[in-house]
Amino acid sequence: MRVLVALGGNAMTSPDGAARPGDQIAAVTVAMQKVADLIAAGHEVVLTHGNGPQVGNLLVKNELAAAVVPPVPLDWCGAQTQATIGFIVVNALERALTQRGVRRPAAAIVTRTLVDGDDPGFTSPTKPVGRYLSREEAQVLVDHGEVWQDRGERGWRRVVASPEPLEVLDAAAARALVDAGYVVVAAGGGGIPCVRDDDGSVRGVEAVIDKDLTAALFARSLDADVLVIATDVAHVATAWGTDDQRELGAVCVGELRGLAAAGEFASGSMGPKVEAVCRFVEAGGRRAAICSLDDIAAAVAGDAGTVVGR
Repeated sequence: MRVLVALGGNAMTSPDGAARPGDQIAAVTVAMQKVADLIAAGHEVVLTHGNGPQVGNLLVKNELAAAVVPPVPLDWCGAQTQATIGFIVVNALERALTQRGVRRPAAAIVTRTLVDGDDPGFTSPTKPVGRYLSREEAQVLVDHGEVWQDRGERGWRRVVASPEPLEVLDAAAARALVDAGYVVVAAGGGGIPCVRDDDGSVRGVEAVIDKDLTAALFARSLDADVLVIATDVAHVATAWGTDDQRELGAVCVGELRGLAAAGEFASGSMGPKVEAVCRFVEAGGRRAAICSLDDIAAAVAGDAGTVVGR
């Protein structure tokens, strides 16, 4: 089967969330052992990934250097982290495949995602990113054109647009590589946010795209059979964190939609993942799963995690 695996932040950092270079390489090395098992089993695999900690590190560098050099915009941050993570992933995956005696080429694509230039988030941004700063520190960045809001005792925090992904612009390149036998790493962090101007040209914009929603869109564009979102929990659960918590196994998309409508899944964590798997199945995907990194092979077979079908 053709499988798109979306790796969460836990696959890119140490267990305590540290994102030093060594931590990232070690975490990716572990993750690629699981992915190599899928490939060795005969599946066509496409990978996408989060980049929150990595972009966060770049934003801190922006803040510390803002009085000396202009901050790097978010689209550039996305491109830089896609390239870095892609390089690490390809190296680790090739090692893992060699250990299994499997010969499959791998490639990473720095990938753009189209969004609507008229999205209201561009005029009234609401998505918080980065760390809290004092008013004086934030003002330096405001002077560079960024939008920061006073969040009370915790300080000031930057807010940006988080528009809906409309099209993965480089999906055709990814498909060509997959069809040629490559394992492809693409659309990391939701893709580099871009808009199309009236003359047809494309340019990057300051925004953050949800990586799971892009993963669902990307999987559909590649005619993937299965979408797996690997995260730091084994199942989606209702009544999370209470005595009534219930882990979901096999579930139809209609039931999952109903639970989402009832407010069971937090918008900042599990909500986008649930929305992504529902969209994929509703658009014709065979099934989708949300699972832990350790369970991705079993989830592809429908035997682990929260497995969503029609």
